[in-house]
Amino acid sequence: MTSPAGPSKEVQFATHGALRRVTGVRIAATGLSVPAEVVRNEDLARLGCDPEWIVKRTGIHERRHAPAGVATSDLAFEAAQRCLEQAHVSPRDVDLILVATATPDTFMPSTACHLQRRLKSPAAAVDLNAACAGFMYALVTGMQFVKTGCSHHTLVVGADIMSRMVNPADKKTYPLFGDGAGAALLVPGADDQGILSYTLGADGAGSDYLCQRVGGTREPLTAAALAEGRQYLHMDGKPVFRWAVRVIADSTRDVLGAAGMTIQDIDWFLFHQANRRIVDAAADELGLDPQKVLVNLDRFGNTSAASIPLVLDELNRSERLRRGQTLLMCGFGAGLAWGTTVVRW
Repeated sequence: MTSPAGPSKEVQFATHGALRRVTGVRIAATGLSVPAEVVRNEDLARLGCDPEWIVKRTGIHERRHAPAGVATSDLAFEAAQRCLEQAHVSPRDVDLILVATATPDTFMPSTACHLQRRLKSPAAAVDLNAACAGFMYALVTGMQFVKTGCSHHTLVVGADIMSRMVNPADKKTYPLFGDGAGAALLVPGADDQGILSYTLGADGAGSDYLCQRVGGTREPLTAAALAEGRQYLHMDGKPVFRWAVRVIADSTRDVLGAAGMTIQDIDWFLFHQANRRIVDAAADELGLDPQKVLVNLDRFGNTSAASIPLVLDELNRSERLRRGQTLLMCGFGAGLAWGTTVVRW
């Protein structure tokens, strides 16, 4: 999402949702996977993209692109393996797999079923699609399964290959996105662990501002649609940019209030890595300490549902994250949908 430039119609979308709590669950381990191919801004100059413009408007210097033949489940599999290895848990002990993705291997079966097959796990498996908010929806859903005793080892994965959804001829949108996957293993925890407060929300009135219009039952894919490039992601960046800043700020205040906490009580802020200017604008409005706001979009770009678990795994493996610390995570995107949580590690 690029920053708004010049006058544009004012559009108001919802930024508040119901507030809930799910404790007694802990994140036991994390893992990530990104393709080996690094695509720098300079590499996109051949498509007519301006490397300096990309950095100035988004903060992105490079991203990863999956090679031909690599599917979303392949990245999800690598992330899941690393996560389970860190936890010393066998895939056979996993009883639920939730994959958040907007770029499935196939419409059916689900990417989660492809992942389950690769892991040789007996788990139930299903996809969730909330686009860039997908990991937050999957995390909350998975924690509810563990909290109620319906699952003992829930594997939550956010994975997307966005480079195949965006039109290479769209010079302002194509450079924003990259490919990747991140995973988290949820298990029963102490009473004070888990989600101290969360909100999930959506406003379908904004569905046309960030969408993939062709390929579903409303408008099936045809040769004519392919010729027009209508199968690619469509984004109206100006109103979405403003909404994203507002939803981060509003939902952050909401979950903190519900948890009885303040900004100072949070050790780490993990926002969806859509655009550096969105993150900075929201952080400025909330008065956040920049040292606590984690950013890796300069290296990976916008990886949709993978972005928050990518940041989480890097933090976890850096040894800066310690048990008892609190994290505030916020995902937002197409739907328009969002999810924000306060998690005690």
